[in-house]
Amino acid sequence: MNKTLFRLRATPILFALLFCLPAAVIFAQSNKDEKPKPAQSIAELRQQLEKILADTHTPGMSVAIVHRDGPEWIAGLGKSDVASNHATTDETLFRIGSTSKAFASLSILKLAGEGKLSLQDPVHNLIPEIWFENRWEASDPVRVVDLLEHTTGWDDMHLAEYAKNAKGMTLREGLDFYKKSRISRWRPGTRMAYCNSGPPVAAYIVEKLTGQRFEDYVTQNFFLPIGMKTATYFEAPSPQLTSLYHPDGKTPFPYWYILLRPAGSINASAKDMAAYVQFYLNRGTVGGTAVVPAAYIDRMETPTRTWQAQQGLKAGYGLSNYTSMNDGFVYHGHDGGVDGGLTEMSYMPEYGVGYFFSINAGNGGAFGKLGDAIRAYITRDLTRPPVPAAGALPADAQEYAGWYQTDSPRMGMTYFLERLVAMQRIRFGGGNLLISSLSQIDQPFVPVSGQQFRYLPKKDHPEAIATVMLLKPNSEGRFVFLGETLKRIPTWFALAEIILVAWFLLAFVAIILYAPFWIIGGCFKKRRRPAERAMRLWPLIAALSLLGFVCCFIGASSDMITQLGHLTAWSFGVFLTTALFGGASVASVIALWLARKQEIRRFVRWFSIAATAALLIATAYLAYWGVIGMRTWA
Repeated sequence: MNKTLFRLRATPILFALLFCLPAAVIFAQSNKDEKPKPAQSIAELRQQLEKILADTHTPGMSVAIVHRDGPEWIAGLGKSDVASNHATTDETLFRIGSTSKAFASLSILKLAGEGKLSLQDPVHNLIPEIWFENRWEASDPVRVVDLLEHTTGWDDMHLAEYAKNAKGMTLREGLDFYKKSRISRWRPGTRMAYCNSGPPVAAYIVEKLTGQRFEDYVTQNFFLPIGMKTATYFEAPSPQLTSLYHPDGKTPFPYWYILLRPAGSINASAKDMAAYVQFYLNRGTVGGTAVVPAAYIDRMETPTRTWQAQQGLKAGYGLSNYTSMNDGFVYHGHDGGVDGGLTEMSYMPEYGVGYFFSINAGNGGAFGKLGDAIRAYITRDLTRPPVPAAGALPADAQEYAGWYQTDSPRMGMTYFLERLVAMQRIRFGGGNLLISSLSQIDQPFVPVSGQQFRYLPKKDHPEAIATVMLLKPNSEGRFVFLGETLKRIPTWFALAEIILVAWFLLAFVAIILYAPFWIIGGCFKKRRRPAERAMRLWPLIAALSLLGFVCCFIGASSDMITQLGHLTAWSFGVFLTTALFGGASVASVIALWLARKQEIRRFVRWFSIAATAALLIATAYLAYWGVIGMRTWA
């Protein structure tokens, strides 16, 4: 499995650049390319990075390569502002997105060490004034640890939350602005689904227990002791703060006043982040003084709450810190993005080396290539960790063979599509676990020990740790962990879904292709067939409305948060086209029912029956998942 395994998978519809989606999914684009030849010096690496910036039209970047005993290189490259031609320096502030979340975890750990709370405390007991809903609260309450390991079961922030201009709002006001996303969809502490509102709720706990604004508490207890002298949660003046750009590298985004600042609002320089990386490499110690005990860093790197963590899988998402693999090496850290900016902070404690880089454009391809070049440089002389020996398949392995769907979606709004396109089939052969999906056939996973498996890539070096696990069956079903929690579904159900999807797609294409013939034929009096007109017209309207739905998302993609998080032409278009699709599909049924059989040609009748049935099934499915009449701004 490539570097994206333990970084949250993007939801299927254009959410890849939301600020708190870890930007690692973007790396998939670069992993398709050949690995760069490792630079042999900082000067050569600088040339590589500058060439990538120029080739991808990315204005600038901030970068730091750090060792346990100090930074090797801290720099700003390119331009921080295109209009003024202002050069980026090692003091230019870049927005680090979700990398900000770790300070909520550090703050909670510090308070826990002082005896003011426990990670196992139910959140409701600490802050009953903050609303959330959990129907399992009596037996499985949302605990503080769930806020930080993303195991609350809550939906991610909704677009209305992302789009809110929160300039001047307090954290409490931000949490009270919109509450509907904080509803547990499964028992807390079982599955992990990335949720941007969890760390801000934890930050509010910090505010309540300390009597300080969270941002002030972090500055006093972490920014200054670590040496992050210019880091801030708030907007800094230009040119100290870089401008952020669309992927074209020319069109700027306005400053984003994030509703829940602790989730992803920090601005920091390369110097700040170099000190931050070194803080992790030295296990919480700065200049010989322990800012936090080393045990806190260990805890951040260790997942505990999910089924797979409780059953022994060590890799995963801990307290705002995740495990990732690349070319045989194991990294810890976090990444993130805002509109127009992508960031990564990663380190390898066993080797005493880490890095940070951030770009000021929403260019995923550039981001992946820059990361590849940096990692190639820092690992050029390192010996890869040993690969666990292959073991035997578990005795009950064949019981896990079958079809699986994701059971831990990040965003409920797009689950209707994700559960279909992310369907996977598991089988066993040649002593390995083989997983097939839409993108790959029979990806091999080698058994390591117990129910754990490691990925065996075709090109990169084998992974050094187990990343996949066959989970123990429970009252909810049989599950597999593969970067997300997958639930086994009956084979007949999986095949039925595949057949129905294929049926709908064929019907959709046939409706579009058939339309020009009967429309042109209607221009000639001899070929006009009034009795068939409604039977053909309403399916066409349904098909065109679905095309309009897709076009609305594509049209809004350059500024999705603003365009879909508010009531705009694009967001209203989503509402209108989905409602029209449902209405036209029902009208197709009515038209078919009212048509006189003797006046309809047999071919047209059977075609209409097949197409209308497909549309009606699709409408029922979309209505069930709340897509018909979708109001993205609500």
